[in-house]
Amino acid sequence: MAVKFLTDEWAQAMAEAVNSDDNFKSVAGGISLCVQQDITGAPAGDTSYHMGIKDGEAFCAIGAAESPDLTVKQSYDVAVQIAKGELNLQNAFMQGQVQVQGNLAIAMQYQPQLQSLEGAISGVEVEYD
Repeated sequence: MAVKFLTDEWAQAMAEAVNSDDNFKSVAGGISLCVQQDITGAPAGDTSYHMGIKDGEAFCAIGAAESPDLTVKQSYDVAVQIAKGELNLQNAFMQGQVQVQGNLAIAMQYQPQLQSLEGAISGVEVEYD
């Protein structure tokens, strides 16, 4: 059953998918990382969610993080394209479609872990407006 993008059910499904992924488990130990996504122009208005890793466990929640390592700002349309795998986050950044604030060095340092998040969530069926 599909979960609606940017809902609490979606966030829970994302965390569950990542935490059940063997590849993620193999690379996530000992890492603490939080990435906040600020999305403008969503059907329900501007919104945020945050996703990350703490003590080898993934988490995802709707709303702003208390102290994210990185904040990625984008429009709803760009967020949907990235979520569907139609647009790569790095390419979106290079094209000026997303703005990133925070510790970019940590993003580079934990690139394999961030990529494992993407792979793990690819199997979640999501409904977009």
